[in-house]
Amino acid sequence: MSTAIPLALLFAGLIVYASLFPFSDWSWPSHLGWQEILRLPMPPWRDHFDMVANGLGYAPLGVLIYLAGVRSHLRWPLAWILAVGSASALSYVMEVTQQFLPGRFPSLLDWQLNTAGAVAGASLGGALQALRLIDRWQATRERWFWRRSRGALVLLPLWPVGLLFPVPLPLGLGPSWSRMQDQLVDWLLDVPWAQGLLEWVSDIPVPQDRLPEPVEALGTALGLLVPCLLAYSITRPGWRRVVAGLCLAGLGLATTTLSAALNFGPVHALSWVTPGVVPALQLGGALALLALPAPQRLAAALGMVALALQLVIVVQAPSDPYFAMSLQAWEQGRFIRFHGLAKWVGWLWPLATLVWLGLRVASSERMPPLARR
Repeated sequence: MSTAIPLALLFAGLIVYASLFPFSDWSWPSHLGWQEILRLPMPPWRDHFDMVANGLGYAPLGVLIYLAGVRSHLRWPLAWILAVGSASALSYVMEVTQQFLPGRFPSLLDWQLNTAGAVAGASLGGALQALRLIDRWQATRERWFWRRSRGALVLLPLWPVGLLFPVPLPLGLGPSWSRMQDQLVDWLLDVPWAQGLLEWVSDIPVPQDRLPEPVEALGTALGLLVPCLLAYSITRPGWRRVVAGLCLAGLGLATTTLSAALNFGPVHALSWVTPGVVPALQLGGALALLALPAPQRLAAALGMVALALQLVIVVQAPSDPYFAMSLQAWEQGRFIRFHGLAKWVGWLWPLATLVWLGLRVASSERMPPLARR
């Protein structure tokens, strides 16, 4: 099965989340009949940011569905129609469903922009096929990665998405107890039969003291090491792992800088680079370098150990004032829909990665020797 299929399903799920967030206060629009509910109105206002976001948001979905279609042996016209039609239908369903969410407004313009984005994405997929870049990617994947690498190839692009949400410490994905407690209290607050559990959760003390600097440094180092070990678990030893590690390190640093710029403004984009972060990144890079020769299953096992240790550190990290301020900026700004998506990616990525690494350790299949070309 092509990696484009799970990626397309995942991206469609992300679109549903962003379109229907916060999934609360559903109500039936009693003033509207069925025809009015199914008919999308043209909005009286224009927001350039939303217009660009709606135009670009469905383009990746169009590309992924097109690629999934052609990799499933559909002819290119059918794959193109499938990509545009399914993406446009998803957009229409999301716009109609927004009729039942107070504070969300269905828009004919949004549906048109989403469909245009899907057309652009599907057409880009057709151009990639015409240039034979899809076949080249498949050949490159066979030379670089283990045959059953789909899960890791989905998880690795999601890692920087989780980093866009403010994290308790640099590169430290996973929920801190303070944030997890707030989420659990929010869920249990209006559940009558769960009030005992609510009291128990509320009574658990929240970490207040800052973690010792060596522990923070170790958490940051492990945050850099874990995605490298995940990549090593599917990549052939040698220079390919060096390239993968360098690309992941650059992507992680760039994403963390972008997150700081979004939270505090471009002037403070490098505010996360404190004196303690630099040696922590050096430690993470040195550990990733030492792990280069490790066999794939050993790399997966080391990744599980490193990830479990990182989760223990992140859970104990307190929320400092700057962290709380950055969360407020996300939750009250124009990124309110994206902030929830990035938060859940950051919280669930370590758990999904632990499961995948465990399956990789349990697998006895080895990567076949590289054929000479």
